[in-house]
Amino acid sequence: MQRSRGRSAGLGLALVSALAFGGSGVAAKPLIEAGTDPLQVVWLRVAGAALVLLPLAWRHRGLLRRRPALLTGFGLLAVAGVQVCYFAAISRIPVGVALLVEYLAPALVLGWVRFVQRRPVTRAAALGAVLAVGGLACVVEVWAGLGFDVLGLLLALGAACCQVGYFVLSDHGSGGDDTADPAGVIAYGFLIGAAALTLLARPWGIDWHLLAGRAELADTAVPAALLLGWVVLVATVLAYLTGVVAVRRLSPQVAGVVACLEAVIATVLAWVLLGEHLSAPQLLGGAAVLAGALIAQSSVPKDGAGVVARTAEPPSPAPAKAAAGPAGAAAEGRSVREGTG
Repeated sequence: MQRSRGRSAGLGLALVSALAFGGSGVAAKPLIEAGTDPLQVVWLRVAGAALVLLPLAWRHRGLLRRRPALLTGFGLLAVAGVQVCYFAAISRIPVGVALLVEYLAPALVLGWVRFVQRRPVTRAAALGAVLAVGGLACVVEVWAGLGFDVLGLLLALGAACCQVGYFVLSDHGSGGDDTADPAGVIAYGFLIGAAALTLLARPWGIDWHLLAGRAELADTAVPAALLLGWVVLVATVLAYLTGVVAVRRLSPQVAGVVACLEAVIATVLAWVLLGEHLSAPQLLGGAAVLAGALIAQSSVPKDGAGVVARTAEPPSPAPAKAAAGPAGAAAEGRSVREGTG
């Protein structure tokens, strides 16, 4: 009974995490369209989250000495890299499309394992990768010469590649019994990401008058500060932390499935609030991308190529090599996935 309650609570937290992540792009895009530079929106998100998570970083300060490479990789790739590419992408293409392109990450990791590391993968995993790529072709409408801005698509693909880079880095540096608490990894990741983005985004040039004004969301003037607060507190801090707690109560496979709801939620919210409609072939392609991602990440490769199986796992309390997921789906995803959103 107690285990059943724990799983129910974990499922609820995973759903909260997916919902929170899914709303990040929808809340951020009006700020970008109001005139705030996408890089500066990313800096505000990352720096704001870093400030809120500072007590967690202090609590896990030993990680700086024990796992500096892991923290640096997470901060530069999973936080700064993914978010810069994603937010720049949604300034040029629909939110749902950008997020679906990011879901190529499991397929890209499979490609790395098979062709770079020359390790065999299961047929099911290969099928998932092919399905994801085919679905993406429908989403971007290749038969029409690409229906979206090419640079926007490349930026979204860059976000997926940043996720892959972090997964591979984590897999290479995860030997031994040394554990890294995922909450500490997240906290230091945002601190490192904020420091790196400060040089790139030049926040001293932010037009604070824009943030003190209003932005258009669903034909309604909404306080820009409210949207920014949602992006920082709900779509980042709440999303990451609930994802971490959820994966401790659920299996990675279940958490990965729930995390894929992020793309569905983001697409629906963008449709309703931003008027970003997708055609029937694009919706079918999106379903194929998500199905392919699920198959690819749930089919463990032969010879222990565990990095693929973790491409959409949230960080877990297991050894730090397991802390390489996206809310990632649920806690990094895309987060990292974003996102990981």
